[in-house]
Amino acid sequence: MRVLFLENHPMWIHGLPNGFRDLGHNVKISGVLTQKKIPYLLRTYRPDLIVSLGWTAEHSATKRKWVHQYVKKSGIPHVFWATEDPTHHQTFSAPYVSTVQPNFVFTVTAEKVRDYIHMGIPAAHMDFGYHPSVHRRGKIEAKYKSNVAVVANGYAKILKQYPDHYRIHSLQHLIVPLLQDGTKIDFWGRHWSQMKPILGTQVPAAWIHGYLHYTEACKVYSSANIIIGPQNHLSQVTQRTYEILGSGGFLLTSDTPEIRRLFMPGRDLVVSSSPFETRQLIHYYSNRPNEREQIRQQGMRAVQQHSYKERARYMLNQLKFHNII
Repeated sequence: MRVLFLENHPMWIHGLPNGFRDLGHNVKISGVLTQKKIPYLLRTYRPDLIVSLGWTAEHSATKRKWVHQYVKKSGIPHVFWATEDPTHHQTFSAPYVSTVQPNFVFTVTAEKVRDYIHMGIPAAHMDFGYHPSVHRRGKIEAKYKSNVAVVANGYAKILKQYPDHYRIHSLQHLIVPLLQDGTKIDFWGRHWSQMKPILGTQVPAAWIHGYLHYTEACKVYSSANIIIGPQNHLSQVTQRTYEILGSGGFLLTSDTPEIRRLFMPGRDLVVSSSPFETRQLIHYYSNRPNEREQIRQQGMRAVQQHSYKERARYMLNQLKFHNII
């Protein structure tokens, strides 16, 4: 099968597309979309399936109209994977689907499946995953070696708009107690210098290392003793959860029902539900490399069933079941 991904962002072109390749399919990444490129790709590549995903520059209002104009007319099955649900469902996902009118929607939020069906679009739940070509365990690199590290964006502006967002609670019990204690955390990602209104304390400038390319993140996961992974929701996990475990990272994350459904705390990863627990876990595991290694190894085993190869297989099975392909 020839599968065309209408995307260009590194966060999305290294994951699910490689899962389709693992299954033996021919995959093409569109790159930056233009009004001439879309019909050109449809004519020359002749895809059997078209996939849109994420929320990037390829989802602008103008490009949505192009996708609807050319893809809908082609009759080729078009699937949208709504990775921004539920936070941006009303502001992005639903308007995008309404304009583009894909044949099927997958959403990372199970509760949103019904919303798309009410819009007249068949839908199913599909979670994030990881791909071992990008997220795999590597050697410890001095540049990225630390005791405690975070690879994430701060999202200061977004969190100000959503003061009840679970991510704020996650940051409050995973990161704030360590900042208060002066326990060094190496921060990789954007906006951490702007996070005082959210965290209540300033992240020291010397601890902030800035943007890290998507394909470099596994080096931090492999090199740090402990990776702190904030969660966004109680009922779903972040993509980084899978990527950290796939890279052999020792993950400390929030104690949520979905984390417990997917993994076993104390075996695959460790969890905290309070500042007190976070302090205890950091103190305990910082001095126990052998126990960390056991959990790293088990985490890598537990996450294998969540590879993008398995996600691609699931996606195709769902599309066949619903007579889309």
